[in-house]
Amino acid sequence: MNSIVEFFQYLLNSEELIRTGGLLVITFIVFAENGLFFAFFLPGDYLVFLAGVFCGTGILEVPILILLLCMFGAAVLGSLCGYIFGKYFGDMFQNRPDSLFFKKKHLETTRKYFEKYGSRTLIVSRFLPIVRTFAPILAGVAKMSFPSFLLNNVAGGAIWIGALTGGGFLFGERFPWIVDYVHYIILFFLAITTFTVIKGYFNARKGMVED
Repeated sequence: MNSIVEFFQYLLNSEELIRTGGLLVITFIVFAENGLFFAFFLPGDYLVFLAGVFCGTGILEVPILILLLCMFGAAVLGSLCGYIFGKYFGDMFQNRPDSLFFKKKHLETTRKYFEKYGSRTLIVSRFLPIVRTFAPILAGVAKMSFPSFLLNNVAGGAIWIGALTGGGFLFGERFPWIVDYVHYIILFFLAITTFTVIKGYFNARKGMVED
């Protein structure tokens, strides 16, 4: 049991993931968090940002172009897997009971974003934890046309990775001392994540009551 707990603690520790796992582990985490429903809890925003920071400071010894391409590819392919899963297994997925790795409230929250933003949700959701994971799945469930999904998926992935990983790289390159404040960066992103999740949850509940 202790080994399982330690494994999950490792998965949630972005700094440790980057330092010990390197590019391969980071790429896999980004891939999973962007479309595999059971991976919604994995770090997203602050992982790709810190990857850029560590690349800029030289701690992560990977050329920035390679890092950007890997992060972008993982984000796009992860969402594509979520879309395919939702398209072909959506009915079974929506009817499954709540479990440790699946909550129907996450689907309802994501559904509200689709009602508000339409296909642009695939772009907006890149910056919304949990919604980012379930948006491509619901796009598949709704049988969104593949060209429309692909366009928004690629655009969202490019904007997300360009802004966070690219921005993190510039910060790390110009202000290398920022690595001493990694924990504050993580707390900042966690605060935004918590606020977003709570707000989305109450918006979803409000919408269900009004319906």
